Amino acid sequence: MTIPSTAHGPADPGRRSVLLSAAALALTASGCSGRSDGTRGPRLSAPTASVSSASAGATPSSAALPHTTAWRPNAADVEPAVKLRAVQLVEALGTWRPGGGGTSKARARVTALGLPGALADQAGPLLSGADESVLQVIDAQYGGILTDSASVLVVCRQWTRSGGGPVAGGGTTVDVRLSRARPRWSVKALHPAAPGPASTTLSDTARKVLADRRISLPPASAADIRSGAVHPSALTALLRLADRYRIDVSVVRSGHPLDVFGTDRPSDHPLGRAFDVWRINGRPVVAASTPRSLIESFMRAAAAAGSYNVGGPVQLGGGATANQFFSDATHHDHVHAGFSS
Repeated sequence: MTIPSTAHGPADPGRRSVLLSAAALALTASGCSGRSDGTRGPRLSAPTASVSSASAGATPSSAALPHTTAWRPNAADVEPAVKLRAVQLVEALGTWRPGGGGTSKARARVTALGLPGALADQAGPLLSGADESVLQVIDAQYGGILTDSASVLVVCRQWTRSGGGPVAGGGTTVDVRLSRARPRWSVKALHPAAPGPASTTLSDTARKVLADRRISLPPASAADIRSGAVHPSALTALLRLADRYRIDVSVVRSGHPLDVFGTDRPSDHPLGRAFDVWRINGRPVVAASTPRSLIESFMRAAAAAGSYNVGGPVQLGGGATANQFFSDATHHDHVHAGFSS
């Protein structure tokens, strides 16, 4: 099946430095035997990112490690097997019991998935010297999907603890590169986010976005904003949209490839001039049950907030320019808003 990626999104498979189908897939692979509704079985259900205890922030706590759930792709996804393969790898890398830390044991967990153990060497912040760790995938969205290759951006939170001490929260976004293989897609590379240090001169607009409870930011996206590297136009648009909607952001700058997938056209994300939204008012963009009218109104609101390039699962007309709105398979699961300045 040919699934083109023609719109404004992530990078070609030859990623430069960091600015930087199927339900028949073996759903019982390591770390993925339980459904998100707490029962067991291989049904595809809505993506899940629930955590039953402990804070989702980065503040150390004396609480036990939180209970996490295995993420599942939505049945309406264009290629659920691709996302599941990427997520299984990230879950395996970022989760271990006491004594299971370190790169060598991470390699063994990766090998158990039928993937090259050397991928653990690219795990970056997913691995640490902690005694134990749990990881919760918030969302997995396409960075690009073509006939034989794909980019899946796995957005996650992670909690670690050493020596019975306090729990430390963190997380990242990993650009997982895959290629079609039999019987399952294979992972070729991992590119974890690198947001950079927090700015000491953060703008008032950035502070407002970070404080707005109607804007849910995963760890890497929040760090992007704290770094001061996100353009004011994107920040202002987030605040305007939050006046009307509850927004779950998936990706802002880091963790997103440099170029539109399969091309050499630069993406706005690494420049801090774009953001992606995977859930609106609590409704996943990818879900068939989410009203199209909600997605359409959000896309138009993003354009009204200044985005010159709004992508999503719905092809809209009536833009200020011929190309202001677009839709393709890559953006079947999120709304992209890009800004020219």
